[in-house]
Amino acid sequence: MTADAKVKHVVLVGLPGVGKSTVGRGVAARLKRGFIDLDTHIERSFGKTVSKIFEEDGEAVFRKAEAETSAAVARMAPSVIAPGGGWVLNSEATAHLLGAGRIIYLRVAPETAVRRMGRGIRRRPLLFKSGDPYEAMRTIYDARKAAYEGCSEMTVETGNTARSNVIATVVELVLSAERDFENGND
Repeated sequence: MTADAKVKHVVLVGLPGVGKSTVGRGVAARLKRGFIDLDTHIERSFGKTVSKIFEEDGEAVFRKAEAETSAAVARMAPSVIAPGGGWVLNSEATAHLLGAGRIIYLRVAPETAVRRMGRGIRRRPLLFKSGDPYEAMRTIYDARKAAYEGCSEMTVETGNTARSNVIATVVELVLSAERDFENGND
């Protein structure tokens, strides 16, 4: 391995609304790395939103694009990556970044995630059209919790923590892991 092998992608996973993109941009700036929002990349390639892709092309088409995008990103220079909330359930997508990245689970209570989205919840058809977004988010959390915990090597609680503190915690975890690698403890 080269000296740069210690530097891996940082992949932030968690529920919709946990702040993967917001925290990811802050972490990327502090680590002086690029930031990649996987859903944004997919939206650009299709020329439409994730919601429209699901509606018009189906989830299978989206998940295939998600896997292809993950494979392409895995070959790029180490970056901070924010996949969609369901990425952890797509084994074809996660396979590309599990070894190439440090997966960090940003954990938040389902109710807090819904509150954080505010009006942005309208862009989330699984939640907005459900009638009860809180119940829908609890169902999503129950379905994904084991996957979030199973694929991540680190967890950061975000519930009652200021965004700047979450960013600082993630940065310190990444830098600590990279120091451990240098010292032969990875």
